[in-house]
Amino acid sequence: MGTGTRWPSPALFISLIALFVALSGTVYAAAKINGNSIKVKSLPGNRLKPGSVPGNRLKPGAIAAGQLQPNSVGGPQIDEATLGQVPSAVHADSAESATDAQTALNAINAVNATTVNGHGAGCQPGTQPFAGACWQSFASANAATAPNAAANCAALGGELPEALELAAFSQQPGVSLDSGAEWSGDILSYSAGPYGVATVAPGGTIGLGTVNPIGVSDTKKYRCVIPLVT
Repeated sequence: MGTGTRWPSPALFISLIALFVALSGTVYAAAKINGNSIKVKSLPGNRLKPGSVPGNRLKPGAIAAGQLQPNSVGGPQIDEATLGQVPSAVHADSAESATDAQTALNAINAVNATTVNGHGAGCQPGTQPFAGACWQSFASANAATAPNAAANCAALGGELPEALELAAFSQQPGVSLDSGAEWSGDILSYSAGPYGVATVAPGGTIGLGTVNPIGVSDTKKYRCVIPLVT
């Protein structure tokens, strides 16, 4: 029997052609399919690998709040610049400003007070605390009669000091009474005519000044005692 070339059957030949076409189509698809080849909304969410789509590829507003699972978005994923101020924070800012303003006002009003917020007292500039009140640190620039001196102190909300208190005040460091003596508020002698008002000289010496309602009266310098500023 002679030998010769054996040709594949027609069925086998057709099968090989079909296999070649199928393989070629797979290669073509792998090379040609990209995002632009996918029809919009053709892929459901459960077919996407978690984390495969970055946030910057999503259209703003594409995901509604109701579509997010509870606790699925944490702080690191939120841009704080996109968040408005909550109402309670606005009130907190106002309260903080009001507190700062009140603190500043208390500091201004306190002057030399030891406490603030209406529970302390202090002395205004030009005065110093002594014996529970604010004493003027220096005698008046001009001399006056005792009644006029008392009136001037009253206009400041104060009064002339008592003689013994003025003598004690003269012993305080830095205090120097006028060399011509200063008026006190004590009347040592009284008559229908002139009357005598106690004066205090440097060193605490108590003397007497004359006040004559119908004649010439002595004039001396003075300092006022003003209640503590509350």
